[in-house]
Amino acid sequence: MLIDALRDDFVFGSKGVKFMPYTTYLVEKGAAHSFVAEAKPPTVTMPRVKALMTGSLPGFVDVVRNLNSPALLEDNVVTQAKAAGKRIIFYGDETWVKLFPKHFVEYDGTTSFFVSDYTEVDDNVTRHLDKVLKRGDWDVLILHYLGLDHIGHISGPNSPLIGRKLSEMDSILMRIHTSLLSEEREALSPSLLVLCSDHGMSESGGHGASSLEEVNTALLLTSSAFERKPGEVRPPERVQQTDLAATLAVGLGLPIPQHSVGRFLFPVVQGRALREQLRLLHLNAVQLSRLLRARIPGFEREHGFEQFKVSERLHGNWVKLYLEENNAEILLNMGAKARKQYLYTLKALSQALSSQEAQYDIYSMVVGTVVVLEVLALLLLSVPQALGTTAKLEVPLSPVCSLLFYVMFLLLWATHMVVCTSAESFCYLCSLAWPVAGVVLALVSALLCGVLSTLTRMCLRGKLLRRKAAPSHWKWSELDFLILVGTAGHVLSLGASSFIEEEHQTWYFLISTLCLALSHESYRSCFLGDDEEPERRPRVAGEFAGAASALPDRSVSCDMLELDQARQSPSSLDGLRGREKCMALASPWLILGCCRLLRSLNQTGVQWAHRPDLGHWLTSPDHQAELSVLAALSLLAIFALVQSRCSSVAKGALALGLLGVYCYRAATGHVLSPWQQDNKDVSRGIIEAFRVFFFLSTGTKDMLKSQVLAAGIPVKAVGLWDVYSGLVLLTALLFRPHNLPVLVCSLLIQTVMTKFVWRPLRHGAAEVTVMHYWFGQAFFYFQGNSNNIATVDISAGFVGLNTYVEVPAMFLTAFATYAGPVLWASHLVNFLSWEPNSGSALRRACFCYALLSSVPVSAYVVLVTALRYHLFIWSVFSPKLLYEGVHLLVTAAVCLGFTAVDRAGARADAGKVAHC
Repeated sequence: MLIDALRDDFVFGSKGVKFMPYTTYLVEKGAAHSFVAEAKPPTVTMPRVKALMTGSLPGFVDVVRNLNSPALLEDNVVTQAKAAGKRIIFYGDETWVKLFPKHFVEYDGTTSFFVSDYTEVDDNVTRHLDKVLKRGDWDVLILHYLGLDHIGHISGPNSPLIGRKLSEMDSILMRIHTSLLSEEREALSPSLLVLCSDHGMSESGGHGASSLEEVNTALLLTSSAFERKPGEVRPPERVQQTDLAATLAVGLGLPIPQHSVGRFLFPVVQGRALREQLRLLHLNAVQLSRLLRARIPGFEREHGFEQFKVSERLHGNWVKLYLEENNAEILLNMGAKARKQYLYTLKALSQALSSQEAQYDIYSMVVGTVVVLEVLALLLLSVPQALGTTAKLEVPLSPVCSLLFYVMFLLLWATHMVVCTSAESFCYLCSLAWPVAGVVLALVSALLCGVLSTLTRMCLRGKLLRRKAAPSHWKWSELDFLILVGTAGHVLSLGASSFIEEEHQTWYFLISTLCLALSHESYRSCFLGDDEEPERRPRVAGEFAGAASALPDRSVSCDMLELDQARQSPSSLDGLRGREKCMALASPWLILGCCRLLRSLNQTGVQWAHRPDLGHWLTSPDHQAELSVLAALSLLAIFALVQSRCSSVAKGALALGLLGVYCYRAATGHVLSPWQQDNKDVSRGIIEAFRVFFFLSTGTKDMLKSQVLAAGIPVKAVGLWDVYSGLVLLTALLFRPHNLPVLVCSLLIQTVMTKFVWRPLRHGAAEVTVMHYWFGQAFFYFQGNSNNIATVDISAGFVGLNTYVEVPAMFLTAFATYAGPVLWASHLVNFLSWEPNSGSALRRACFCYALLSSVPVSAYVVLVTALRYHLFIWSVFSPKLLYEGVHLLVTAAVCLGFTAVDRAGARADAGKVAHC
């Protein structure tokens, strides 16, 4: 009986005493052995089920495979039981059905990802119990209950629903146990009832990381074969979750899975004869020593292997004495010594294998690292082109490059053939079809040629520039220096696990420093004038005006000329009136205040995540009224901040959609409903969420029409803003009510920065892009996210769904997680689309955003490859790499999507440029 997310204190703590009395009785007085089983990260269902059945430690890639589990080919207890003729029945999480296809004589799988359901998902398991317990046509029965885990995802471990669910599980355990006891009166052999869990539950209700609440799980083994003396106290022992596979194999008389690194739980055989105990210990030790011999080249020098030889020697001496029928006391003492030595040997062997468990595909990792570094080098070498006057990225290819490409491709292909024919372990690249592998090697060769060609052209151009060198009046500003040092400092900080765990502190510091730098720039521009403006103009105005001057005179638009003249005004803040100038001076401090407020809303990271915050206070049942008022005011503020630039249709859709968001949260019981006095009729909010999706699609449809038929820059920009308002509406729907102030502050900061910072101070596209990127990263953590997988809000993926649908659920979950970076990236496109020369500005922005996102990803690929044997590789470094990779994909998709929509109406605007 596996109860998903049953952490140890739910059984052995105060909640167990209160809500699980029968289980507590078994732990304290019954014929049972209790353990605290430690699960290794990643603490998600599919890898943990594999660990329970195989005894091995799954890799971090199983986090991705958890979404669609492939069949388990590794040796495991279920396969061994089926091969031995055992009849196995399964009810519960369909992950088991996918891992073990055609293994069960009867099964009924339930969807594990639909976290909004915590009742039917367990009822569908329990409904089979009465019938199957009365039948005698099975040998193994596996039950996997998901309701407790779903409650944790929805409302956390302190929800009142947790107690009710624990009581339900306790009554089911009692039904099973009493039924087994009644059958044992007629059967010859005793049965075994195992209560276990795949992972625990964090204080926020999620799982996936390595906190104590997530890795400590309850494990209870109950059987009439376990003897217990009256008054005997058995406190729960700490064991590894991988130990269960060997224990089940021994209990069922099956071979221990060959890749198991666990040691069977010795207390379950304490009641057997000493000869039987030593035989079972010897079997486990031989299995672990063979695994050690296969995985570690110098296994003879391993401490565990040396102790294994000592154990065998002691065991052999005991067998000789036993066959000679020596004194019973001598046999007992010698046997106890051999048993103690075996237990020590098993511990040493298990620890040695666990530390060497990861088997890395070095060849594939090196090829992937080379590709990433080649792309990064190409981006860095292309900075002068991409940020120049033409804002175009070109990679020249010459006949020499073609020859180099063919030579490199042949060398790489030969290397690939040698590696694949001599590889002794599994290699991903070698498992690919030859045409696919050829494409990968061709990509590596082409990127290398592109890097060398760009580097050669830069060297030749550098010589020409030195010959025709002209004096430059450009110099670095404080903001340029901050951007460079901040970006480089953040990348360097990723080399320390503590900085990764507390990365939000880095971003909070950077945006606070950025606000101070902007305040300094505003005050200097207002009170000291633009004494340094001639020196700074190439940096600020050149990005926009240079592109215009590079075009033929007849193709320069009037708006571009007007913008160029405006950028050459003597003072950047002189055009603002008194009140607007005060707002421009106060805006950095207003942004600082918003950021400080958001830091108090959600505690994140590791060191201070347990401390109380405003989010916990608002989500407690005692403050539902305050949360309702805050949610209503936040939705009104969202409408006020977004509606001013929307079209009439999008404005109406936004208003009705935000009203639907409140109705949805009222239907799900998160906030109070003014039209419903009692809040007992709580539903999943399917209808209310569908209404919001309808208004969202209505506004988007109107936007697409207006964008295609656009006749000018303002009309096209309004169309893009309608798309942005749709993303805001979707974010409001997916965010939990207490996080709506995060969305409000994000919109407020964007409005203030646009009106009083970026335009008055004439920041270039590159600077604006960096600021958007920084704020997007900060708002990722303001949402309550961290670099732990446990903070991913899975419940957001099922808003408006009454069943699990993979693609929509994955999209909604990813969007809710990266809502902050997505909104800031989409706002960047909107901001630049209002510029008359939006094409070159968008090209610069896309390049800068790609460079900013690629630098940490590239650094992290190299870092993870180099530190693959680091202590925190699975709990800290690998989750961060996963987050960075998904963030790069999501933000790239948003930027490309917005740019494509912007270009859709570009042809309709071509006539205006020619006329001007």
